[in-house]
Amino acid sequence: MRDFRERFAEQMGATGLSPMMSKVMACLYATDSGGLTSAELVRHLQVSPASISKAVNYLEKQELIRRERDPRLRRDRYVIDEDVWYQALMASARVNAGLADIAELGAEILGVTTPGGARLLDVSWFLGHVNDDIVRSADHWRQIRLRRTKNR
Repeated sequence: MRDFRERFAEQMGATGLSPMMSKVMACLYATDSGGLTSAELVRHLQVSPASISKAVNYLEKQELIRRERDPRLRRDRYVIDEDVWYQALMASARVNAGLADIAELGAEILGVTTPGGARLLDVSWFLGHVNDDIVRSADHWRQIRLRRTKNR
């Protein structure tokens, strides 16, 4: 399991997450409950509490994990949402849409017949088109997943 978690974390690191954040995500994914306390993460990953604190704070801000209060233990548990990748894609789509919009504005300012304006317009069209496809695909997957979950 440790080897799997390390390989999974390494692959997530390729998305831009730091090694520690990737390890936290991999650890949460690999646990049956989908959630662990800070102390459990420290024990599983054999790192300092400060490392876990920094990682979970960032992951929470990115909406990749969420904090739940465990009333039995009176501690916070960090949990992977079932829709985490959908949420991450939608957040990325919002950023891409903003890039497409600003690139289109730049094209208008420079003039679409200028080399710079033409490049910016091309970027805007590309990001807009690919972004629409990503959002449609993610929404389609969500519907498939909902049907599959209902049929269990």
